Amino acid sequence: MSQIIVKPVELVRTIFWRQVENFPPRTIFKNMSVNKVILLGRLGADPEIRYTLDGKPVAVFRIATNEVFVKNGEKETITEWHRLVAFGRLAEICGEYLSKGSRVYVEGKLRTRKFEDRNGQTRFITEVWVQNLQILDRDRKHDESPAEFKKPLPPKEDLLDLPDEIPPLEDDDIPF
Repeated sequence: MSQIIVKPVELVRTIFWRQVENFPPRTIFKNMSVNKVILLGRLGADPEIRYTLDGKPVAVFRIATNEVFVKNGEKETITEWHRLVAFGRLAEICGEYLSKGSRVYVEGKLRTRKFEDRNGQTRFITEVWVQNLQILDRDRKHDESPAEFKKPLPPKEDLLDLPDEIPPLEDDDIPF
């Protein structure tokens, strides 16, 4: 019976390259895709709030993003407009705290929908469905923060009645 002698360095090299060849595992990513949009911009107008037939709020607004670059030694700016749609409580927050010029950070996903215009022609529109929104500057509608943040703290007596010092534990106090 003959033995095959493999040097440890060659064995490690062979195992390593097999792992690299098989990465990323195609079975994991075979049916995956990503639909993620991140925008940082300013509102072009106040959000428009509408309600669905069952009374759920929907906010529709547009934000502008700018790209600044140098071409032929001159500074140029390209502005892109994005249509955003928020639903539920997030739509109510948009209607209450956002206004024209508000600076926002938005995370969401792209959705393209089909509709018929007044002339009966089929149209398509691409929107960002908002999943997360952060207001980056103070809203012009509200000079102060929301009412729930302005509530005074309860008196110290109403808080838990804890002693100033916690007594040390005795060995008999430990249940195990």
